[in-house]
Amino acid sequence: MRDFGRSDDPRVQAQLDRLARLSLPQGRLGLETISGLMERLGNPHRKLPPVFHVAGTNGKGSTCAFLRAMLEAEGYRVHVTTSPHLVRYNERIRIAGQLISDEALAAVLAEVLDAGEDLGPSFFEVTIAAAFLAFSRTPADVCVVEVGMGGRFDATNVLEPEALAACGIAALGLDHERFLLAPEDGVPTEPMARIAFEKAGIAKRGVPLVTLHDTYPHEAQAAIRDVAEHVGASLHEGFWHCDASGGQAEFWRDENTFLPLFPSLPGEHQAMNLCLAISMLMRQDRLAVSEAAIITGARTARWPARMQRLGDGPLTALVADQTVWLDGGHNPSAGAAIAAHFDGPLHLVIGMIEGKDPRALIDPLAGRIRTLTVVPVPSHECHPASAFGPEARAAANVEEALLGLPGDGYPILIAGSLYLAGEVLRLNHELPD
Repeated sequence: MRDFGRSDDPRVQAQLDRLARLSLPQGRLGLETISGLMERLGNPHRKLPPVFHVAGTNGKGSTCAFLRAMLEAEGYRVHVTTSPHLVRYNERIRIAGQLISDEALAAVLAEVLDAGEDLGPSFFEVTIAAAFLAFSRTPADVCVVEVGMGGRFDATNVLEPEALAACGIAALGLDHERFLLAPEDGVPTEPMARIAFEKAGIAKRGVPLVTLHDTYPHEAQAAIRDVAEHVGASLHEGFWHCDASGGQAEFWRDENTFLPLFPSLPGEHQAMNLCLAISMLMRQDRLAVSEAAIITGARTARWPARMQRLGDGPLTALVADQTVWLDGGHNPSAGAAIAAHFDGPLHLVIGMIEGKDPRALIDPLAGRIRTLTVVPVPSHECHPASAFGPEARAAANVEEALLGLPGDGYPILIAGSLYLAGEVLRLNHELPD
């Protein structure tokens, strides 16, 4: 099943119902459909303020959150589009700092769906077209755009060099293999090289392309270099006056002095994402960003369901003496980042949709899982408890899972799916804003 969201506003729900009736583009590759849709809408992607474009397997959303926080700390009005949404579709489109209103969302979705009715656009193509159209009609200083999947054929890649301030590639790993590793002539065949090739597809002539170079395997590094050279992008393999280790980032003023930056988002990997965001800002020349804005943005960025400690609410009240963490990670790279965050035993509540590897989170946490409870992912086909090994037990929902845990003081992690994470936030009354 696909998740198009639900809305309490009947105007929005009518458009979400139309989205749900779209057919999936089976095997369709290319930017022809999104380009045709943009043309019919007056090419709004050519009327945007400078854009920061971010790809990656993991960390691209967090990088976007740091970019937004630092740019807003500088006083800029920032448009943002990210995916997926956790609770409400509105989360995908942020207009000059605020989530798009129901009234505006219903209107722009209707306009895009009407314009592209005979083109057969996908859910994501309609979403990006709606975001860019809304962005083009509200004054702002800058845009932050997260790639949906891959990069080369992602709908966001309709953006042209003139619109871009900088491009970035966050952490790489194997995910969406069915699409990103599909056989094709003239592309790398080694899996990680192919993943890097697809992500590097956002590179544009004359535009800075910043990467987490040292974290990639050699074959991925080589693939990115080849793409950048081919298109004429300005490749920057590493950070600009920034370093990351042990969950802390260091911003170097000069050769002898640096500022320690402690990312607001927990997890050692977030220091890397912060440095990527800083480097993207420093490598471009479209907007000025001060040291003060970097410091403020580093400590104020928010990105729900990425190693988020849940606050007081109906769910956490069920286990009042234990901390509850939430993460939407579902692939091996995310599993490694989660494992690095916890240094002791924990209780794992997991839900994972079919097609994802059940061992992706279990293996990195080996030896530290005190109890393993498997819950359904609402509205999606998902793995049963048996897929996670003989120690796993099933629960009908997250509430039942929490009530069945021993009150031993060990932390609880709920993970495995962003769709499950969205349901948890809804149940705990922590709606993303």
